[in-house]
Amino acid sequence: MTDITPYKDFVQQIKELFEDDVLDLDDDITNSYPLYSLDDFLSEVYMDENDYNQIVSVLKKKKNIILQGAPGVGKTFVAKRIAYAMMGMKDIDRVQMVQFHQSYSYEDFVMGFRPTTTGFELRKGVFYNFCKKAEIDSDNEYFFIIDEINRGNLSKIFGELFMLIENDKRGKSIQLLYSEEKFSIPENVYIIGMMNTADRSLALLDYALRRRFSFIDMKPGFKTEGFAEYQSSLDCKKFDKLVDCVERLNRVISEDDTLGEGFCIGHSYFCNLDPDTVTENTLNEIVKYELIPLLKEYWFDEPSNVRKWSEELEGAIR
Repeated sequence: MTDITPYKDFVQQIKELFEDDVLDLDDDITNSYPLYSLDDFLSEVYMDENDYNQIVSVLKKKKNIILQGAPGVGKTFVAKRIAYAMMGMKDIDRVQMVQFHQSYSYEDFVMGFRPTTTGFELRKGVFYNFCKKAEIDSDNEYFFIIDEINRGNLSKIFGELFMLIENDKRGKSIQLLYSEEKFSIPENVYIIGMMNTADRSLALLDYALRRRFSFIDMKPGFKTEGFAEYQSSLDCKKFDKLVDCVERLNRVISEDDTLGEGFCIGHSYFCNLDPDTVTENTLNEIVKYELIPLLKEYWFDEPSNVRKWSEELEGAIR
């Protein structure tokens, strides 16, 4: 070992060598996730800027929102990109997504005992771990996304966290069921749920949980500027006729007393096409295997309506 401090010129040369490496390392860290702006959001999601600003405003105040709408309005797609736009980047480490179902439990969500080869072990759930990660990184926003939120037994899944998810209870602690630990939900955690309004088999959310969420209706985006640009880029007359037919069908569905706006056909059925793939065969597959089966479910007791609109949809692409 040699003390090189007296050799000032030599020390400076060594520092200059390492300074370049440090700068490159910082650049790699900064650019590890793609940036994501409001413009990126509006180019991908068929939604007006005012609607986006309204959703963000409600989410920041309430902390918990539920995007509800019919199949195909892009609820899951929108939820993730709202998170990216609010973060300013596609930081997947700060976004967690789960899907509720009838077997989903508190033990999966918060914590519980799980069988092992030697007995039982107390394991932390996905929401517990997510909150702990957000708590350490309190300067940044974290987003927990729950798909099909109304398919689970919410009182059972949330347990004592039922109270803590409220916006004015954030940061306050409560003792967990399976441990003596005091647990709190950080203020930088936002919960976005998705709910399918066209699923007749599911019960409505109970009022206690409903009070803790703000509900935002998601509607088809056929009239947005983004979809108009997308439609224009395809330059396909049969596609245009089919979209016009679906818009007329949606007006009928909205005015139907047994259905309503929550059953309208969403724009997602017609996305991810380009001038090369928007063929008559592709459009026929959308109509025959996606739209008509949906109408049969909607009007299961009104076959005349199904027959009429099936002919209208098929006629639009001939």
